[in-house]
Amino acid sequence: MVKLGVVVTAVVAVLITIVLTSGITTVVGNNNNAAGGIGLVNVSCNAAIGPWDAGGADKGKNDASNLNEEQRGVVAKIISIGQERQLPPLAWQVAIQAGMTESGLRPLNYGDADSLGIFQMRPSMGWGSPAQVIDPVYAINKFYDVLLTVPDWASKRPGDSAQAVERSAFPDRYHAWEAMAAFLIGDLGQVADPAGCGASNGNILAASSAAAKAIAFTKEQLGEPYLWGGNGPDAWDCSGILVKAFATADIQLPRVANDQYMHGGAFLPVKEAQPGDLIFWATNPADPVTVHHVALYLGNDEYIHAPQTGDVVKISKINWDYYELMPMAVRPGV
Repeated sequence: MVKLGVVVTAVVAVLITIVLTSGITTVVGNNNNAAGGIGLVNVSCNAAIGPWDAGGADKGKNDASNLNEEQRGVVAKIISIGQERQLPPLAWQVAIQAGMTESGLRPLNYGDADSLGIFQMRPSMGWGSPAQVIDPVYAINKFYDVLLTVPDWASKRPGDSAQAVERSAFPDRYHAWEAMAAFLIGDLGQVADPAGCGASNGNILAASSAAAKAIAFTKEQLGEPYLWGGNGPDAWDCSGILVKAFATADIQLPRVANDQYMHGGAFLPVKEAQPGDLIFWATNPADPVTVHHVALYLGNDEYIHAPQTGDVVKISKINWDYYELMPMAVRPGV
């Protein structure tokens, strides 16, 4: 349900520092995805919207294949109006995710209370007349108008920006369509790599200075014993050690593993993980609630973690085909 006023309730600490005026993002990384020998490189990309070239492509394509002609027409209109207004692909992405969540990308003439149209705008809240908010052209332009008033919207995860406009009681639901929206930007918008972090740059989008600090802290705990609920300084559980590790870089993570998966940062395919990303295991990888273990990826198929009772903080080799491995990794702070 949309409200007219836009209030940003939290300042999101970003893993990558995005310099909007120059388009240059400073990241610490290397070309071989290794944890050692990290150097400073400049990449012209917006890491907040991820490396799309490999990021969630299969899921995005599958979700998009279920759209009908009317829905794809709405997407095309969102993109064309965004282009006419010279807005970046990230703005189209936010609008697509919001529209899919609110109405299934349809100009509905009904909704909760007096909510109407693609974005379920409420005439009673000042979004326009019923006829206006049902009209796709009006609604899309109105959505963009409000999006542009959201502070730092261009450095946020798209679903978070959608929530800032929509002010939903269910803020996390917009993330569900992230991969589909990214695919549609490439498919209908003919923008193969809206973030600028794809084929040419994705392999060096490695650990930032924040992730490097988290890795360094975690390595300092090697050999410390596992303790369920352990928050240090001399014993740790799998999620507790990462809370403290990223706190050294002023990034706040949720306390438990499944919350770190759901709310810890931006998703990317686990096989595209870079040093400093979080990787997860679950009894049922299709259900995030069943996530039971988290680790910090180091590169070169290695991760550091606090495994279980009777064990110690250590570095292990990853089995990419293990059936409990979650299909997505999380990049904290993005």
